[in-house]
Amino acid sequence: MIYTITLNPTIDRLLYLEGELTKEKNNRLERVKYDLGGKGHHGSYAMSKLGVENQALGFCGTTNKRKLEKILEEKGINYDLVEVYGKPTRESYVILEKDVSGSTLITERGYAVSSYDKSLLFEKIEEKVEAKDMVLIAGSMPPGFEIEDLEKLIKLLNKIGCFVACDLSGEALKAAVKTGVNFIKPNRFEMLEIAEQGKSLLDTVKELTKTIDYVIVSQGGSGSLCGHKNEFYQITPPVVVVKNDTGAGDCFVGSFLASLTQQKTFVEALTMATACSASKVQHEDSTSFSVKDAQNLQKKVILEKL
Repeated sequence: MIYTITLNPTIDRLLYLEGELTKEKNNRLERVKYDLGGKGHHGSYAMSKLGVENQALGFCGTTNKRKLEKILEEKGINYDLVEVYGKPTRESYVILEKDVSGSTLITERGYAVSSYDKSLLFEKIEEKVEAKDMVLIAGSMPPGFEIEDLEKLIKLLNKIGCFVACDLSGEALKAAVKTGVNFIKPNRFEMLEIAEQGKSLLDTVKELTKTIDYVIVSQGGSGSLCGHKNEFYQITPPVVVVKNDTGAGDCFVGSFLASLTQQKTFVEALTMATACSASKVQHEDSTSFSVKDAQNLQKKVILEKL
């Protein structure tokens, strides 16, 4: 079983404009759509789409709880969330301009979680997770959830003995590396923040793989630099028409971890995850991708051994 933990969930409000976003002008909406936000929830969707059993854990606000649950159910995601009473789950605004590639993302900060909320989450995790499982901690931390809490969470999972994957950034990423995890996926700028001065990106990846099983450095449309044991690759995705790049990295992570549980090789997991991500950006919403399309795109992924 894979468990995803989304500490700071969000509901994506997709704003489709009639034209290009222009300052000092009334920018009219063509339509509005809602989708899952939160990196862990995106990961759960990718896993479910690939037929891998998983459950989404984390927090959710009670005042708009049904709105989030409805989207999770529509996406076929099994969930068991800790309710934060009297607070709404935040919303993110994804602006999509007509005939313009990509998207603009604006996020709310999110509600504060209490010591009681955190204790409920830790109890739930301790009750569910076993040594044979995989756990993905992904996304930002809400107000009230401190670095010390993250370290405590990772130490708990390490004590259980499960595979721990983290898709985090900033101080949270540094804490994950320091505490000890099995998987990280920073972008190149985040990687440089934890690199020794003067060390190249590849050398930093090689150093990190001495203690972390899988290190994936996202380079956006240029692909990713990937390391596992003594294997290092530069992955270049196939060229596609980008409609909405929101959630592409999360799709990669979910698909990669799903592939590992299906006993795929490192290379197979990398190419499939890259292909799923390439399929995802061709869709207008924050989560959707086509498995059939990904299987075709997988053949076009360029793999360079370093």
